[in-house]
Amino acid sequence: MKLSDIAQRLGCEPPEKGEVEILGVKGIDEAGVGDLTFVANAKYLAKLSTTKAAAVILSLDAPSVSLPSLRVANPYLAFAQTLEIFYPPAVLPEGIHPTAVIAPTARIGSGAAIGPYAVIGDDVVIGVHARLFAHVVIYPKVRIGCAFMAHAGVVVREGTQIGDRVVLQSGVVIGGDGFGYVPLPDGSIYKIPQTGTVILEDDVEIGANTTIDRATVGTTVIRRRTKIDNLVQVAHGCEVGEGAMLAAQVGLAGSTKLEAGVRLGGQVGTAGHLTVGKNTMVAAQSGIPNNVPANTVIGGYPAVEISAWRRYSAALPKVPELLRRVRRLEQALLGKNEK
Repeated sequence: MKLSDIAQRLGCEPPEKGEVEILGVKGIDEAGVGDLTFVANAKYLAKLSTTKAAAVILSLDAPSVSLPSLRVANPYLAFAQTLEIFYPPAVLPEGIHPTAVIAPTARIGSGAAIGPYAVIGDDVVIGVHARLFAHVVIYPKVRIGCAFMAHAGVVVREGTQIGDRVVLQSGVVIGGDGFGYVPLPDGSIYKIPQTGTVILEDDVEIGANTTIDRATVGTTVIRRRTKIDNLVQVAHGCEVGEGAMLAAQVGLAGSTKLEAGVRLGGQVGTAGHLTVGKNTMVAAQSGIPNNVPANTVIGGYPAVEISAWRRYSAALPKVPELLRRVRRLEQALLGKNEK
């Protein structure tokens, strides 16, 4: 595409040198001849002197550069939108594959595409324009809205309720049994029936091999517009608030409540039966043992206010030397006292 055509698609001002041909979209370090790149952070502007990219997406207030540029309010968003132009997602053609197994009591909306070896159980309702790739399994009594997309190997267990425009990446399991057991005096372990369900509201996206457990009683809820990364575990009875974002390998113990807008970095863990207040941000690999107030930034284990955690982290490597100094001082004082 010509750079001017991309500018028109993005809704930004026509660039100088709009006739430049763009063949693809890449990051600034990988970009080559014919590629469009972007700079969203001013500290990377210096790389424009060495990049091989043909053009760059910049913020409105970025300084002038020698490369042809598109000026936008949000370069990162424009970069994402340009990726969509050049690399459209894989499309499953409309229709039902002959190997798919669909219960006669299931109701599927118009425009659906059901891939090879998909299985849809009794009394399932799926809205219009669904896309189910190979080996997707939908258990009985599931309710799903419109424009649902389930990639290969997804399993949705019985009674789950899913809203509109929900995307489940490969290997996701929705509504599996929660971890509930009673250890008995004789050493045996009694399984607690997991009788609840899961609700995924509109515009939720869940990454590959993530598991959302059904509640023991009641409901596990993922509120609208939440985005969950790969390999995340949401235990029984949790509630994830609207617009939350959970990075890879986050683990929520049972009955954790995340309020709206919470951001959890990779490998964050919660102890369960606690609430993380709205718009809280938690640094990667942190552990949360207690309730967290709204609008805070925390890190570490146990997670504390982020500036305190940074001071702890800076001081920790110095602890061995401090201990040695203390021991030397103690020995010197003891020697003086003995004299």
